[in-house]
Amino acid sequence: MIRTFDKYFIKLFLKKIFLLTLIFFSLAFILSLFEEITFFSESSNSKFYLPFMITILNVPSTLLELFPFIILISTQLFFVEIIKKRENELIKINRVDNFYLIKLIALCSFLFGIFIVTFYYPVSSKLKFFYFDIKNIYSEDSKYLKHYSGNGLWIKDEIDDNIYIISASSDNKSKFLKDVFITKFDKNFNIIESISSKKVDITLNKWVISSPIIFKKNKQIQLEENIELSSHFNFDKINKTFRDLNSLNIFELANLKKENELLGYSSEEVDLHFLKIISLPIYFSIMVIISAIIMLNIKRDKPYIFHVLLGILLSVIIYYINNIFNIFGLTDKIPIYLSVFFPIIFLSIVSTIGLVRINEK
Repeated sequence: MIRTFDKYFIKLFLKKIFLLTLIFFSLAFILSLFEEITFFSESSNSKFYLPFMITILNVPSTLLELFPFIILISTQLFFVEIIKKRENELIKINRVDNFYLIKLIALCSFLFGIFIVTFYYPVSSKLKFFYFDIKNIYSEDSKYLKHYSGNGLWIKDEIDDNIYIISASSDNKSKFLKDVFITKFDKNFNIIESISSKKVDITLNKWVISSPIIFKKNKQIQLEENIELSSHFNFDKINKTFRDLNSLNIFELANLKKENELLGYSSEEVDLHFLKIISLPIYFSIMVIISAIIMLNIKRDKPYIFHVLLGILLSVIIYYINNIFNIFGLTDKIPIYLSVFFPIIFLSIVSTIGLVRINEK
């Protein structure tokens, strides 16, 4: 049974989360709005309200990335308030200790994480989907197409009023396209020339075509030296999924993984994103425990701004630790599952050690 003071602490904690969510939403909205205004200023047929509309569509997915740190700072503000009011000392009269209080709000954050994964994420992914749909209409990149099929990779590119149709094979990890055939057309789709090569370096937007064979005016020319071709595509852009993974819900992520496996392409980014989403409830709980341990171990005469700055510093450190391990996973330095769960395991161990003497505080 939830007691009266349990309800009070849960309500206070959720209030802090709601307050921080509004603050971060506002900041994300303002920062994203400037970017979208710049984007639409280059389009002559866009409406004045579009930057505001698509910013609203985009911010919920941005907020999803910030929720662990919202939880961490919310926990700090929670303890700041109850310590100032000495409520953490008063509850000891009811035989409630610090460990119980931490368990209460950690459980609350875990349930909040389940809500985020179950309800919030599907909504934010759908809004992100609409965001890309609208933005693609006004993007110049709409005339540049990329498609994977059972026959390999197909690219349509437009450069200097010429149209290029490119077919090739790629293993999605190598920065080279293999068995490349490039057909160059004019505006009216008259063939200008064709280029064949066993290997093309696509690291940059200037492709390096190795030992090309050029077919032009019924003549075949074999070149020993490499030639360059400017393109709107490079290795990173080709290997990026058609839509941001944040625009796909859990079921769509599973379907994308199956499609990649059928085509023989890597699904590591999909696996990484999926694991990060489903591990959010555990991640939230750990953030609560770490924040609570710090708040109960620092001197109480510290100014209010000190707690806020400490929370921001911790958020930045944890963010970069996660990013480093994610990069290790995507570059095959460590298994993709370990890249997600190792930071969680490490933070869990740190939290457990900090809880040993928490009731003495």
